[in-house]
Amino acid sequence: MPVPLPTATTRWRCTLCGNLTRFDVTRSSRVVEYVHLDLGGEPSVEETEVLAETVESVRCRWCNAVDRVELVDRPGAGDGNGSTESASGSGSASG
Repeated sequence: MPVPLPTATTRWRCTLCGNLTRFDVTRSSRVVEYVHLDLGGEPSVEETEVLAETVESVRCRWCNAVDRVELVDRPGAGDGNGSTESASGSGSASG
């Protein structure tokens, strides 16, 4: 089952441990690449156009839970009601 990608107003969160920052993402992509070969035959990709991309699974790096990820709102990305200091102060992770 494909997992939705985060947007400008959402982010991933592990429903098991609460992780918001570290995930292993397995994705399938269909791309067109413009490959330039130098005179020695060494290739380098100069342009990439993504035609289709699907996130197949997301695994939490903290607890190894597979497919236990949900989309949640990013702080301060909602209706503009939380325009105080919530965007900078809620992520203290001193452990």
